[in-house]
Amino acid sequence: MAKKFTHEIAYRGEGLIDRLKGVRIVVCGAGALGSNLVETLIRQGVSDICVIDMDRVDEHNVNTQVYGDNDVGALKVTALQNRIWRDVGVEIDVVNKKLEEKNVKKLLKGAKLVIDAFDNSEARQVLHDYCSKNKIDCLHSGLFEDYGEVVWDSVYQVPANSEDGDVCDYPLARNIVMLVVTVVAEEVLDYVLSDNPRWKSWSVTLKDFAVRSYK
Repeated sequence: MAKKFTHEIAYRGEGLIDRLKGVRIVVCGAGALGSNLVETLIRQGVSDICVIDMDRVDEHNVNTQVYGDNDVGALKVTALQNRIWRDVGVEIDVVNKKLEEKNVKKLLKGAKLVIDAFDNSEARQVLHDYCSKNKIDCLHSGLFEDYGEVVWDSVYQVPANSEDGDVCDYPLARNIVMLVVTVVAEEVLDYVLSDNPRWKSWSVTLKDFAVRSYK
């Protein structure tokens, strides 16, 4: 299996795969950020991932998410699980449920690191409250038009829900999605592989192509 990750191992060191095996990551959301992030992390050698999402693939998801035309109508978590197995030969765990206060403890059981890739404030708030209270490391990621952010829970502020309509109708460029996914993946690998993680939070903007320290 190590041959699959030859380039990543050459860059990050021989112990990469063994160190990644010891960390269970729960990705909350399988949309633009979540689906691309899972694929990126798996292709970098992460193998213990659980994905939580309750949505189905819509046609407009093909633009910014990993799904194709043949996935339209399928559960996102099932389509993602099938894609990862078919393309990389890694089996991820998936949960087709809405994360709520009543089930968050069960759904996050065993998580070393939680990645928030949700698109609504209610679910983000549940994650923030539970992870803060139970001292579970949580990294939040979000998008709005040409802006993205990657923020550790200790400095995260849950945004208010927008009154401008359905989040699915917002303007969104694929490039900002991939930029934010890259930043999240680098922060995750630093967290796992570094003896002294940097715990950096970031803001990312597309129009001036900038990645800066968050606040």
